[in-house]
Amino acid sequence: MIKEKETKTCQNCHNPFVIEPEDFSFYEKIKVPPPTRCPECRLIRRMIWRNEYIFYKRKCDAPGHEEIFISLYPPERKLKVYDQKYWWSDEWDGLAYAKEYDFSRPFLSQFQELLGVVPTPNLVNEYTTITRSDYSNWAGSVKDCYLITDADYVENSAYGSGVAKSKDCIDCDTISGCELCYWGFNLRKCYRAIGCVSCHECADAVFCKGCVGCNNCFGCISLRNKSYYFFNQPCAKEEYHKKVSEFLNGSWSKFLESRKQAEDFWLKHPLKNLRGTHNVNSTGDYIYHTKNTKYGFLVSDVEDSKFVALLHSPGTKDCYDYTDWGENVQQLYECMSVGRNIERVKFSQLVFRGCYDIQYSYFCLNSSNLFGCAGLKNKHYCILNKQYTKEEYEELVPRIIKHMNEMPYVDNKGRIYKYGEFFPPELSSFAYNESAAQEHFPLTEESAIGKGFSWRKPDERHYQITLQPEDLPDNIRDAKEDILEQIIGCGHKGECNHQCTTAFKIILMELRFLRYMNLPLPQLCPRCRHYERLKQRNPFKMWHRKCQCAGKKSEMSAEGGSASGGRNEKLGTGYTYENTIAHFHGNEPCPNEFETSYSPDRPEIVYCKDCYNAEVV
Repeated sequence: MIKEKETKTCQNCHNPFVIEPEDFSFYEKIKVPPPTRCPECRLIRRMIWRNEYIFYKRKCDAPGHEEIFISLYPPERKLKVYDQKYWWSDEWDGLAYAKEYDFSRPFLSQFQELLGVVPTPNLVNEYTTITRSDYSNWAGSVKDCYLITDADYVENSAYGSGVAKSKDCIDCDTISGCELCYWGFNLRKCYRAIGCVSCHECADAVFCKGCVGCNNCFGCISLRNKSYYFFNQPCAKEEYHKKVSEFLNGSWSKFLESRKQAEDFWLKHPLKNLRGTHNVNSTGDYIYHTKNTKYGFLVSDVEDSKFVALLHSPGTKDCYDYTDWGENVQQLYECMSVGRNIERVKFSQLVFRGCYDIQYSYFCLNSSNLFGCAGLKNKHYCILNKQYTKEEYEELVPRIIKHMNEMPYVDNKGRIYKYGEFFPPELSSFAYNESAAQEHFPLTEESAIGKGFSWRKPDERHYQITLQPEDLPDNIRDAKEDILEQIIGCGHKGECNHQCTTAFKIILMELRFLRYMNLPLPQLCPRCRHYERLKQRNPFKMWHRKCQCAGKKSEMSAEGGSASGGRNEKLGTGYTYENTIAHFHGNEPCPNEFETSYSPDRPEIVYCKDCYNAEVV
């Protein structure tokens, strides 16, 4: 019998959330209780277990090794950290750290102790595929890269996250199949795209948004298969290149001015309620080639799943509350950074390579039937890293689950963790501001601590800044080779909430790229540049809204920027967009409603799929 829809109160934020009949069916199928926290709190809890960018110097703890390496883990964390090569070797065995299960103590307390003694690698990479890319993390098959994270099959690139199958790209996030791109977000198969957002199969595009199949376009939005367009207006080839050379001439001040002008122009045109193509019965944002997937964000090739994010590999199906990775996986629940040929994994992180039937485990591979294990390779039927027979394992696991419900773990805020909950944030090796949670759900130190999360104050930096950002050459043509020796102060001076490093250097790869592309030197550190790009990304949340098409024109947007021409008129503090063609609803307001990641108080004009396609396709 299918359970009816139920509204519950989140144990963490105390807001109501709904469990649908389809959700109850999934939970029953994989034999887990329904969640006690809302989807957003569950996502934040998982993300607190992932650090992509914050590096520290730390001494290797492997026997006979004294080297200092960069690590995800600060030196004060009581962990055993090995260099990647030694961790992946056969020189040590996770079974050596086995613990007998203690029914007098909460399971998660025992698991926390196990995490403190089992070795973990200094970085999360497929290290045998990393070539001359020492500062890359969560990466595989990268070559000649610098500070590239969450990356696969990338060459000669720097400063980016979510980069796949790309080369010669600088300062880009969430791109795939791209080359010679700069300062971009959500790009697919683009070539020489500069300052572009959510563009696909575009070439020689500058400050464009939502364009597909376009080339030689500047400051445009929502164009399809157009060439030589300047702020959405056709332009003769010679005139186009003349205008572009005035806007993009190697000057930093002109680069910022042009980007601001393009962003103001974008606000005057309607956007579709979601970004994505080739989707069937799916909701979310940045979703591609999905089917029966709800509340998906930055995902592709996913089926029959819900509350999923950051999945960009084929073969993901029948998963709930699953974040990061993919690649032929099924029946995963409450997992973070888990992937590649795995099935039936719950409440785990970094479980990969042919694993199945695993619960509450961390950094295990090629294994099955594990409960509460860490650092195991090619092992089966283990609990807290202790080896059992199949019969012993199958008898003990139900007893442990019962014990977890009778003696749950209680965190520092009094929140209860029975069987069915992902790891508590306070067990994570990372403070909130070191983790991916800060990037997607930013908090101040005060609010993070108030929510029961830890916060790490940045180490004191004693950089001897030799050049302030305002003293940099404004134009790239004036940058000499000695710029590579300068320690440049970040324009934010550590006063932002962007994990600012306060200073940075220009690297040779970057200087050559900027000269070749006639682009200016940056005035912000890589971390602040990353956060500036993320302003183009919507939050991983959904709002129910009505289409803003009011008939012949749109409703007025919430606010507007500077007027710069186009088919719009500015009314008060917002814009209206005048439609170019009659829509299916005639002169009456569009009746369509939808789920969208654009909140009602945002300045964008948001149309349903039908009204949007009438204008741009």
